[in-house]
Amino acid sequence: MARNVDCDLGHPLMEAGLESPADEEGVHDSFHQLIAEQIHNGGLGEAFELQQLQKELDEESRDCVAQLSSPGSERSERRLLGMQHDEREPDPFTGERWSSDTLKILSSMPSRTIGRSRGAIISQYYNRTMQLRRRKQSRPSIQDFSRSARPTIRGYGIETDSTDADVNKRDRLVNNLQNLSVSDRVRMLRAMPLSVAEKSELRRLASQKERRTLSGNQIPCCSRLKYYVIIAARQSWYSWLSFVHSLQLWQVALKRVSGRFGSGVLSYFLFLKTLLFFNLFLFLLIGLFVVLPQAVHPPALSEGRHSFTGLELFTGAGYFSDTVMYYGYYCNYTLRMNCRNENGGQYASVSIGTSSDCTLKHLPYKMPLAYFFTIGMAFFVTCIILVYSMSKSFGRSFRIDKSHSILAMKAFCSWDFKVIKKSSVKLMSENICTQLKELLAEVNHKHSTKTLYQKLWRVAVHCLAWTICVASTTACVLSIYFFSEHMHQNLQQSSRSVTKDPLLNEASLLALPVVVSCINLLLPIMFNLAAWMEDYESPSLRTYVAIGRNLMLKVSVLGVLCYHWLGRVAADPNSIGLKCWESFVGQELYRFLLMDFIFTLLDILFGEFLWRLFSEKVLKKNRKPVFDIAKNVLDLIYGQTLAWLGVLFTPLLPAVQILKLLLLFYIKKSSVMMNCQAPSRPYRVSQMTTIFITLLCFPSFLGASVCVTYTMWSIKPSSSCGPFRDLKTMFQAGKRWVEDLEKENPNLSMLARAHSYLVENPFFLFVGAGIFLIVIYFHSQVVDGQRKIIGLLQEQIENEGEDKKFLITRLQSIHEQRRTPTRRLTSQGSAY
Repeated sequence: MARNVDCDLGHPLMEAGLESPADEEGVHDSFHQLIAEQIHNGGLGEAFELQQLQKELDEESRDCVAQLSSPGSERSERRLLGMQHDEREPDPFTGERWSSDTLKILSSMPSRTIGRSRGAIISQYYNRTMQLRRRKQSRPSIQDFSRSARPTIRGYGIETDSTDADVNKRDRLVNNLQNLSVSDRVRMLRAMPLSVAEKSELRRLASQKERRTLSGNQIPCCSRLKYYVIIAARQSWYSWLSFVHSLQLWQVALKRVSGRFGSGVLSYFLFLKTLLFFNLFLFLLIGLFVVLPQAVHPPALSEGRHSFTGLELFTGAGYFSDTVMYYGYYCNYTLRMNCRNENGGQYASVSIGTSSDCTLKHLPYKMPLAYFFTIGMAFFVTCIILVYSMSKSFGRSFRIDKSHSILAMKAFCSWDFKVIKKSSVKLMSENICTQLKELLAEVNHKHSTKTLYQKLWRVAVHCLAWTICVASTTACVLSIYFFSEHMHQNLQQSSRSVTKDPLLNEASLLALPVVVSCINLLLPIMFNLAAWMEDYESPSLRTYVAIGRNLMLKVSVLGVLCYHWLGRVAADPNSIGLKCWESFVGQELYRFLLMDFIFTLLDILFGEFLWRLFSEKVLKKNRKPVFDIAKNVLDLIYGQTLAWLGVLFTPLLPAVQILKLLLLFYIKKSSVMMNCQAPSRPYRVSQMTTIFITLLCFPSFLGASVCVTYTMWSIKPSSSCGPFRDLKTMFQAGKRWVEDLEKENPNLSMLARAHSYLVENPFFLFVGAGIFLIVIYFHSQVVDGQRKIIGLLQEQIENEGEDKKFLITRLQSIHEQRRTPTRRLTSQGSAY
């Protein structure tokens, strides 16, 4: 049966603004809500009438839309052509006046349906249903209703035609919110298209009603007890989380540094914290599998043991040579038996070939094998951790985040509302303020255009600065090379002389570390002068250039020192009278690490503290030095490289590095807070941590790994000390263990072959390293591809907005062109 549908544009549906599927969905939900209320109140007849009305209105609106959208409909064409030009309304976004056709298309766009108010539509439905409720008297059963008539909160609108209806709907909405759980209530309020003030008011009313309900006697005793138990459990859980969060190392101190000095200085302390965890891992692994077993089973020492004089704290020699600190103390036998000697109750560890009446107390523990595999496993696991940290840091730092969007997020989403202490609130506000300054400095940064003469002059200045830096670095490296050769000749002469002064010889060993530490302290000052001469516009670019120059210096110095230790001392230890050259190299590394810490303290004293006093007292200026990020970070990398180089020769060197880093953190933090000032031009260093981890991985750890591998593979160990005595190379310890396994069990011959092909053959080692580097390269390429894709998508989003503006403008112009001849034809027909 055909139905006559009136699609008048003055229809209540059109007046209410029902122009999109999103609005229609909201009407359905609201209507179902009204039906559910009638069911709840007992009015089944009214509910049935409402359901029938809903079906009729749905069919009517669909037919109306179909007629309006039909191109052959004369009535729709007349209504569209009859619209006057003065009926166009101004667009709130573009500020222009569009025609009715354009406004209809705009209203159907998804972006215009977000957050639209549905109060007028709900009110229109409510008024029409009130009229039908008085006429209909039939009351059908509840089985006739569909399951879609369940109560929902989405249908409640705040905007109504009268104040009483507004209050009534608000009360019903508050009641429904109060019946929900806390999480569902928050989620529902977030989804509502209301203002923040209205949401806050609804949340407050629901909470007040909930408290009144809980405080009354309406809740049973069991429910009240359950409620109190849940509250107590939740408070205890939050207290536990707060306690666990407070256990993080240096949490408050790092926040204070970040709040006052920004992300650049904070990155230095975060990098120091990372190095501390690396050394803690090395200390635990080597101490558990190497140091502790040897300390439990000490070897038999010679009678001429050194006495403690105090100079050992600086030189690392003397008394410390006969302890577990150095390579020469460790034995080359199997710790498998504890035997009583003939004199008494003292136990002594014996080797495999010893025949005596011994009782087996422990499982066999081969010290050479444990030493070899523990060092290898420590380097392997450290490499995995470094590569994983570097890949994660690459993924975090190379995200495409525009400064404007980050600025908005920092301004509106940075505050943590769980913070209630005054000191924590002040600390958090300082952090957010500093971050906003950095973001604003990045947003407001403008590149000034320069003339050709200025560009040529700037290039000449840069070339001059780099020439000075490279020349000074080369001169310092050559001086270290010749001075180390001179010290080596002095050791040869002292070993041949008859009269020896042990204390004087030990003190002379400090000369080379002192010279190298002086160069590492003074040469970065020249680099800073060259950077001042270049006058970089970007502070972050200046930091990166300083990092590159300091890295060039550290790598060159370490290269010369490695040649001195492995090319001179290890190649001919008898020329300088060394019985255990590994322990001597370990003592050298200990002295370099200690001198680096002492000169760092001198830099803090003279470069920061005394300079601040001189500026305040003498110059009468409130100007403090700025924290040099590049120099301090490269000093940390230099010290960590020494620690990795010394693990093979000094197993307890990571413990010395841990103590140094702990003292350095507290001293540096106090000096920065007291003696330094924030940068005059704040800047955000988003990729600083990634650069630090990358430098720690490739120049530092890779160089240390190459030197340690070369020592274990090619250099002959000492024949009178250490776990690898009487072996041609340290790698033969693993080969002998595999041969012993093959003799005891011939079925393990495949293990011997695998060891000979995979471990002893350098080809497979280089293949594995190549595969590892290829994986890193592909991962970096994937990250770079993701960056490019994200950039293209953001550009596409911007272009989509421009496309919308262009299409709307073209639609308006076409409509204006079609309107003009139609008006002329209409006016001519009326004239006839």
